[in-house]
Parts: sequence; structure tokens; C-alpha cells
Amino acid sequence: MKVALLGYGKMGKVIEPILLERGHDVVLKANSIQPASVENIKGCDVAIEISQPHLALQHIQMCVEAQVPIVVGTTGWYDELEKVKDLVTQQQQKLLYATNFSIGVQLTFQLNKILAKWMNALPQYHPEIEEIHHTAKLDAPSGTGITLAEGILENLDRKNQWVNHSSSSENELPLTSVRTENVPGTHTVTYVSPVDSITLQHMAHNRQGFALGAVLAAEWLPNQPEGMYTMQDFLKFEI
Repeated sequence: MKVALLGYGKMGKVIEPILLERGHDVVLKANSIQPASVENIKGCDVAIEISQPHLALQHIQMCVEAQVPIVVGTTGWYDELEKVKDLVTQQQQKLLYATNFSIGVQLTFQLNKILAKWMNALPQYHPEIEEIHHTAKLDAPSGTGITLAEGILENLDRKNQWVNHSSSSENELPLTSVRTENVPGTHTVTYVSPVDSITLQHMAHNRQGFALGAVLAAEWLPNQPEGMYTMQDFLKFEI
């Protein structure tokens, strides 16, 4: 495939060799020196968008206009998700978005939902989430942290909103963010009771898991019907 990398920072530089190893051609590496445009995206088989929140919507619009399927790993733009869905649907294009492409993280998402559902019968356990990332990460909380929080809220009746700080409120789910040097990403869900704690944790050792997942999604998307997709559609995990 001919692939456009829309964003060529640290993650883009990890994705590129994986694409090359799997026999793909990286025909565009968009950055501040060589920005993406409809013209230089046209002719690509797929685009992988991993830039910054304020650029993601621009890149999506460019790919829709260029009629190129796009895999979006940037987070922080989901306030505009419904508008993007309308755009992709109206123009009969293809888009897959995810807060995290790592297969391990996707497994953690599913385990998180199962555990939250079981906890409905155990009100003595109080959940909390902590996400830790490198200091260069622009958004807080992380998209992965928000997805974990949403998975709990969907399945645990006694919580109805997440907050990005510590909280002892019965209906609030605390989701705290920590930024420190050289941490690719650690997400921890903890249920605390008066007698014990239960922890579900995903710790990324490097960026390779995210990068490989993005490439696998990019290989899959062009062969699908038009529409919006997530990693759940690709992996088909069932609970």
C-alpha cells in the first residue's frame, strides 16, 4: 500500500519502519516543514493520522476530500466526533479512530468492562483510575484514560460521571493524570474496599504496541465498506 503518515513526530517515526517491514511504501511524511494537503494525499491507499489535536480535524477533512481512508490515533478532538461522523457518512468515506491502537490496551478495555459489571453486586468497592504519560503529551486526561472511565460508567450503575481529580463522591469516578519523563503510558484501574484492593493495569514498555496496532488497522480499513469504525470493529472482541 501507499501510505501517508500525517504527523511525523516520535510516534510517526516508530510507525514508519513497521510499515516498511510489512512491504508498504510511505509516500508522504507530513510535518510542519512539509504539511499535508489534499493534493499530496491523493493517490494514497490509506493515511495514518498521529499528529496533534488541533491538526487532526484538518487532516480528516483533507482525507475525506481526497477520498483516502484514514486511521486516526490522535485524541483531544472528540468534541467534534458527531460532525466528523456526519462528514464521513455523507461523503461515503472510511475512517477508523481509536484512543489507543495497542492490542494489549484493547484487551484491557474489555477486561475493564467485565470487572465493572461484576462490581455492581459489590458496593463496598470504589473505583479510581490513574493515567501516567510523558511530559510531551498535550491532552489530559489521556484518551485511553477516558475510554477506561467510559467503560466503567457504562457498566457500573453507582457512578455517573468521571472527574479529572481525586473525589470521594459516591457518584463520581476519579480519573487522575500524572505527567513525568520517559513514560510511554501506564493506565491503572483500582477498586478499593475497606479490606483490600483490586488492580487492573496496562503498562506500555515502549511505543511499538501502539504503532503495530495502527498499521494493522490501516491494512484492514481500505477493504471495508464506507463508514466509521473503531478497534472493536477490527478486533471483534465480544463480552
